[in-house]
Amino acid sequence: MAEEAPELRLFATVPPLTADRDGYLGTVRRTARLAEEAGFRGALVYSDNNTVDPWVVAQEVLTATEHFAPLVAVQPVYAHPYAVAKKIASYGVLHGRRIALNLVAGGVVGDLRALCDETPHDDRYLRLTEYAQLVVRLLSGTGPVTFEGRYYRARDLPMVPALPAGLAPELYMSGSSEAGSRAAGELGAVPVRYPLPSGPGTEGDLGALDGGGVRIGIIARDTDHEAWTAAHERFPASRAGRLAQMLARSVSDSEWVARLSASDEFPGGPDSPYWMGPFRTYATYCPYLVGSHEKVEAELARYLDAGCRTFITDTARADSDHAATAAAFAGALRRAGGPAAARVRP
Repeated sequence: MAEEAPELRLFATVPPLTADRDGYLGTVRRTARLAEEAGFRGALVYSDNNTVDPWVVAQEVLTATEHFAPLVAVQPVYAHPYAVAKKIASYGVLHGRRIALNLVAGGVVGDLRALCDETPHDDRYLRLTEYAQLVVRLLSGTGPVTFEGRYYRARDLPMVPALPAGLAPELYMSGSSEAGSRAAGELGAVPVRYPLPSGPGTEGDLGALDGGGVRIGIIARDTDHEAWTAAHERFPASRAGRLAQMLARSVSDSEWVARLSASDEFPGGPDSPYWMGPFRTYATYCPYLVGSHEKVEAELARYLDAGCRTFITDTARADSDHAATAAAFAGALRRAGGPAAARVRP
């Protein structure tokens, strides 16, 4: 019997709102359709003070696709857990579809202060844990819920309509701090972090990725030269962008943002595909893997061999990006020991 390929949960990212607001609805729908066609499981939908409400975007993602799962960023300060559970149950009833939750404690201090939320960093993860526990309880179908916590309470609270069987939300937890790891473990959520470069002489601890997920961008071409030419065209060096990133770092208490901000542009060395350029110029929020198909697939295979099964890829900049990214992961699956027929699992 052939060895079973490792399961791969691959998510795209819905672009945030930009100055081109007139075309944003079309962008959301096109991104979802292209990612689904390429075999992605779903797409991350951002949530912060400066973009469209994520649940409105999730509705458009569901409408534009057939099996795709919105991965909605959920931050406790924006909605009561009952409101979130109600939305998930309603989508389940109306669309027969699963919603995935990206649980975020909130690292932009300015956003939190504007909402008069001064909860300390580690306490925000305690609150987030209670938040998710109440959402899950409400959607469990066991009847009215009574919940007594430090941050949330409920008494004989029913969920109407009930979530259809088999559509319980998948839970993902953003954050690499000790508090975030504890919260993910308590909830049984998949911990998602930004990966460090792997290999000798780097800080990359691949063992920490076992059972978890990463956020990463990918630019792979036939040769290293072609890939780096495309990367620099897409993310040109920018002093203004570097200053913007430094400002963003100053208003965030995220431990991982601090660590990435302190990284060199090429922390993995000159031969590594790991690149911090787009993050350092505030063009995006994650590291990139850049290089030939062979080099990028080999690096992804290292993550797979370490037990990493969830990947949230950066916002696509071209319509061809989703298919190209899916192809890179298919190649990585073959390198990681799966059969030749391995493919991205929807």
